[in-house]
Amino acid sequence: MAVSRNRPPPPAPEPLVPLIDAHTHLDACGASDAESIRAIVDRAEAVGVQAVVTIADDLESARWVTEAVDADPRVYGAVALHPTRADALTDETKTVIERLASHSRVVAVGETGMDMYWPGKLEGCADPATQRDAFAWHIDLAKRIGKPLMIHNRDADAAVLDVLRAEGAPDTVIFHCFSSDAEMARACVANGWLLSLSGTVSFRNATALREAASLIPLQQLLVETDAPFLTPHPYRGAPNEPYCLPYTVRALAELLNSAAEDIAQETTSTAVRAYGLASCRP
Repeated sequence: MAVSRNRPPPPAPEPLVPLIDAHTHLDACGASDAESIRAIVDRAEAVGVQAVVTIADDLESARWVTEAVDADPRVYGAVALHPTRADALTDETKTVIERLASHSRVVAVGETGMDMYWPGKLEGCADPATQRDAFAWHIDLAKRIGKPLMIHNRDADAAVLDVLRAEGAPDTVIFHCFSSDAEMARACVANGWLLSLSGTVSFRNATALREAASLIPLQQLLVETDAPFLTPHPYRGAPNEPYCLPYTVRALAELLNSAAEDIAQETTSTAVRAYGLASCRP
């Protein structure tokens, strides 16, 4: 979703403790060095977000992630090639990605998966067959190094499930920015996979997703910003940042008729367990 840099950023929400942003892009939020990384996570910590997982989607950002995680103890990372960039997965690139993914503060392999929305619309986007091969390689990598697999799935439910069945899923699978329907939610829950919800769950027109959200056990739920994208209602279209996460959690709590504090506690416990975040305790 497009972000308007002409719109002011959302105001800081009321703090909600504890929270972990399970998927964000600090570089796309404007972070470039240790000082700017600290500024973003300071704003997040001020409202209860005690850790963030920043995600790579190409080789350059993967290298940057492994520098960012060493810049601040509240920052963890994930590295992979985004499915739309899967045609860049050469033998040389595989060697680099595997080395970067082995960094002690890189806590997942991702985001990888399948994207059926962009082929034919985005110039240079990898075709589905290439995406499938790259997804299979990332699955194997996650299993070999013993780290969670973080999945990007856009308009590709059947394809993603088919690859996971064919390759065998790793012990921990995370569907980032889950945006599918109730049928897909049931399939993921039945397999014990984790579903991470972003600001889209606050969108009133996201009917299928909002129905699916009610089917996710709290023990299989994560929350994320996917910043700088997917800013929650009522700030949709404005620049997103990890500090905005409480807006999403409170919108989800309203949808589920649950306490925001309970969702914060459970999702933090799940993130700590899934990512192995020894420095964070709910």
